[in-house]
Amino acid sequence: MKSQNQNKMAVMPVPKLLLNMGTPMILSMVLQAVYNIVDSAFVSNMKETGADAANALTLVFPAQMLMVAFGIGTGVGMNALVSRCLGQKNSEKAGKAAGNAFFLAGVMFVLFVLFGLFGVKPYVMSQVSAETSTVTMEMAVSYLRICCVCSFGIVLFSIAEKLLQAAGNSLYSTIAQIAGAVVNIVLDPIMIYGWLGCPELGVKGAALATVIGQVVSAGLGIFFHFRINKEIKNSVSYLKPDMQIIREIYQIGLPAIIAQALMSFMTYGLNLILVRISVPMQTAYGMYYKIQQFVLFAAFGLRDAITPIIAFNHGSGSKSRIRDGVKYGLLYTGIIMLAGTLAAELSASAFAHLFGMSGDTEKLFISAMHVISLSFVFAGMNIAFQGIYQALDGGIESLVISLLRQLIVIFPLILLFVHLARQNPGRIWLVWSAFPIAEAVTAVVGWILLKRIYRKRVSELRHKLLPEPVQA
Repeated sequence: MKSQNQNKMAVMPVPKLLLNMGTPMILSMVLQAVYNIVDSAFVSNMKETGADAANALTLVFPAQMLMVAFGIGTGVGMNALVSRCLGQKNSEKAGKAAGNAFFLAGVMFVLFVLFGLFGVKPYVMSQVSAETSTVTMEMAVSYLRICCVCSFGIVLFSIAEKLLQAAGNSLYSTIAQIAGAVVNIVLDPIMIYGWLGCPELGVKGAALATVIGQVVSAGLGIFFHFRINKEIKNSVSYLKPDMQIIREIYQIGLPAIIAQALMSFMTYGLNLILVRISVPMQTAYGMYYKIQQFVLFAAFGLRDAITPIIAFNHGSGSKSRIRDGVKYGLLYTGIIMLAGTLAAELSASAFAHLFGMSGDTEKLFISAMHVISLSFVFAGMNIAFQGIYQALDGGIESLVISLLRQLIVIFPLILLFVHLARQNPGRIWLVWSAFPIAEAVTAVVGWILLKRIYRKRVSELRHKLLPEPVQA
């Protein structure tokens, strides 16, 4: 019989464990994507300025993603380190990793505030064309400035969420995420349209609703961490920066930050390219990307279950549980992504109406939904590969996948297909086809890297550490 105080990551059957931990994480990540969809839906239906507002959110989105990249990437590195330490029964080092992660969150907040005060306007202006309205530019600047100056909610929740997940308490991170999402959804129409006596704030209201929701999530996440995560020691002294701990966090976290940041740079680069075709093209892709996030964030959520499970069992030396984590992690990801592809194909027109689209923007959006969604299964596999690599100390392999799918393969294809589309507007769908091609090529490389890192990091476990855990 297993001891009652054994961590479930050591004893629960892996297929069940992935569902147990992954379901709340998937809900948590999907709800994070809901923030952006809800904001876009409400502001794009504003009277008279809805189209300007939709384009404004397209312009600010890469910067929002970059902020998330730093928070999530740091959290991923800390998550893997804490999970490994718990697997090795080293709760003190796990506590130091948690404390240093909170210190790093404070550093990130200061940097985001400085960008909000001094960098927002030049950033927005770099993406506009002669077609872009002054109203769009003003909305983008005001929205992003609020999100940056009030970013303490998103950075703190990024750390608290990963701490709860690292200890196998992902349900509580989901509760915190749901609470923030509900607050955001409720406040959005009130603050945007001026309901219930609130001033009509428009896009500024959407930004305020977002950051208030993030603060609620952060507050609950931190509360749950100190109340529930008993395996992780907490001490004010652990907030003192320890360069060795920080180095270990970023050995895994830095590639994860770069991987997430590449999503931001890719979207920013595409904004620069697509606006040369037309503002509707730029807006259509920006709105589509919100829907894509909704699907791909489910894969990110499952990845966040795969990573601590494999990392914990890597730390304890359990080859069979690592093998099951890889096998079932990829299987479940494939099923989720296939369902996402079917949903996107069937709901393209419905989402166009939700965002209040018409004319060229609507046609381009629907075209993007039908073509790019074919990439979801390959993209999901690539995301799962990255979680597996991170758990097995394969930060470099994770970075390679990100560079391939979001820079090295995609941009040459996009530039080529944009050139062809300019020559023949009937080929505009070619631009969107660059995404499934890039994801498919990357998935082939990802499988090769998986076989390589598995041989290198898992096969050697026959010589080390602990026996397989006894399952009751």
